[in-house]
Amino acid sequence: MPELKVGDAAPPFTLESTTGGTVTLAELKSTVVLYFYPKDDTPGCTKEACAFQEIDTEIKKAGAVVLGVSMDKIESHLRFARKYGLSFPLLSDLDGAVSRAYGVYKLKNRYGKTFWGIERTTFLIDSTTGKIAKIYPRVKVDGHADAVLSDLQVLKTS
Repeated sequence: MPELKVGDAAPPFTLESTTGGTVTLAELKSTVVLYFYPKDDTPGCTKEACAFQEIDTEIKKAGAVVLGVSMDKIESHLRFARKYGLSFPLLSDLDGAVSRAYGVYKLKNRYGKTFWGIERTTFLIDSTTGKIAKIYPRVKVDGHADAVLSDLQVLKTS
């Protein structure tokens, strides 16, 4: 599958959510902060989720919603969300189909061991066009949520 670029249509999805039921991209009326992360309740993923939670009110004021996606089961997502007080939806991509569609399911190498998994990546999806407005590949957690908020505020005024 070709790599997604800014301006491409965001691949559609419907995934099970921690808020009950499913979330379908086409039904969302806000700009979407769609962040893919490797695994619930691990140090980097926890830090990233908590950073988005800390600024969730400002993200909403900027006209956006945060959605976290990993390949964990919904039960794991629910424990993770409860443990850290996450109010935004976490979506379960059990078979990795959405992660593959967004090009974030990749062969990774850690300490000489190779394995398939999600490469931490965030997409801003414009609510009016359904197109990708910004991509943050290979995210470094420190400062990431604030950078996303800053870009959302610029998008809102443009």
